[in-house]
Amino acid sequence: MRMPRGRSGRGGLGGGRFMMLIVGAIGLFIYYQSNKEVNPYSGKAEFNTISIADATKLGAQSYVQMLRQEGGNVVCSQSCDAGGKEVVETVREIGERLRVAAIEMEQDYLAAGHSFEPVASKFDWTFNVIASDQPNAFCLPGGYVAVYTGILDVTGNSDGRVTREDIQDVDKLAVVMGHEIGHALAHHGAKRMSNSKLVQMGTMAVGLGLGDMDAGQRAMVQQALGMAAQGKLMAFSRDHETEADKIGLELLVRACYDPREAPELWMRMGQLGGGKRPPEWMSTHPASETRAENFRRWMPQAIAMYEQNCGRALR
Repeated sequence: MRMPRGRSGRGGLGGGRFMMLIVGAIGLFIYYQSNKEVNPYSGKAEFNTISIADATKLGAQSYVQMLRQEGGNVVCSQSCDAGGKEVVETVREIGERLRVAAIEMEQDYLAAGHSFEPVASKFDWTFNVIASDQPNAFCLPGGYVAVYTGILDVTGNSDGRVTREDIQDVDKLAVVMGHEIGHALAHHGAKRMSNSKLVQMGTMAVGLGLGDMDAGQRAMVQQALGMAAQGKLMAFSRDHETEADKIGLELLVRACYDPREAPELWMRMGQLGGGKRPPEWMSTHPASETRAENFRRWMPQAIAMYEQNCGRALR
């Protein structure tokens, strides 16, 4: 019995799209598996399509653009008073100690049998201070670091004003900078970009397989997929934040800064903006309480490493 031509056409089109979906899924799987690298800090194989050289180039370009946009807000870039000079020198002294610690840490990981490309000795380490109320800091791929003066009161005496007194006790500032450097050492930026691209490719492939669906059903499926993908990327980002905390803690004790300042710092960070934040599962960052608790859990090992590396006991 011959099928009506119209039904055969639709079946053929649907089958063709289904086969395209299968082929696309297989292609994405092969692409994913062939671009995985072992993370020495977690021991996990992670997806990354951006080379260290390319990421460093992007970091340098972004940093130059950022400094240009900030213009006169870059402390001591044009003129410098005594207070500004002291702040910049403090940030750069912390940065230098963390840089040396990063090089030593990578060499120790290599000696322990981890296989990865060390970057700390190759980065073009640069440290600048930006006059801004933002309580922020970052380290771009390549070792390009910026500290915003708005973070100094949080890491300092927390009296609501940014003054030179905020850099008299530098351990909390070292916690922040160590965390940001941890992101760069673990190539988190490149991995986030790679996974975002993978999600986009997967969404496009699924879209091809939905071609014969009713428009309303197709929109619902695509919306559900988008929400699931966004949730996965948020969880991925939270994992990176936790890993950067742990790497930063190791840098901290290798550079002989007091790790016990870390939990209090993150409790302070949790109070910014009146403490109002979205639920952890809807955020790219773990809750400050979670981060503080992580540091408390890691603290015995951190103190032991500090006392071994620095030759003195914490009191």
